[in-house]
Amino acid sequence: MWRASVLTLFPEMFPGPLGVSLIGKALGEGVWSLEVRDIREHGLGKHRSVDDTPAGGGPGMVLRADVAAAAIDAVRAADETPRPLIYLSPRGAPLSQARVRALSEGPGAVLFCGRFEGLDERAIQARGLEEISLGDFVLAGGEVAAMALVEACVRLLPGVMGAQASQTEESFEQGL
Repeated sequence: MWRASVLTLFPEMFPGPLGVSLIGKALGEGVWSLEVRDIREHGLGKHRSVDDTPAGGGPGMVLRADVAAAAIDAVRAADETPRPLIYLSPRGAPLSQARVRALSEGPGAVLFCGRFEGLDERAIQARGLEEISLGDFVLAGGEVAAMALVEACVRLLPGVMGAQASQTEESFEQGL
């Protein structure tokens, strides 16, 4: 079964659109699974703080490296088969149909949804996160991008779309 684990400060956003239509039907039938974890569970102090000023300076706040690492480690500890760790970021490599297909053929993915000015670079490096972008624009957080990535992958799973043959005729499947 293909598994998506989403690390977010806003777990109430899920399943959202992933719970309806063909993707939601496949979720209900157990074709794929969705686990949503609140990053704040790993926050520090009585207020469960998750952000800090950037280590190198600059405006805004970033998600703390230690909090992010703890959240990622908690998901990875439960994995029998390692899944790609993905950070949805505007500075990441553009998401392509080829990458979606590769992800859909694997065991799933762990998706880290950033907020504020992003995720402390030390966490990205220490945990080997792959950065993926949906395009040259900025969202308030990674949740919508995570939903788009999951939907793109799940629709390629066997039994999700009515006619599997139609996948090969789609525009981006042939490199358009």
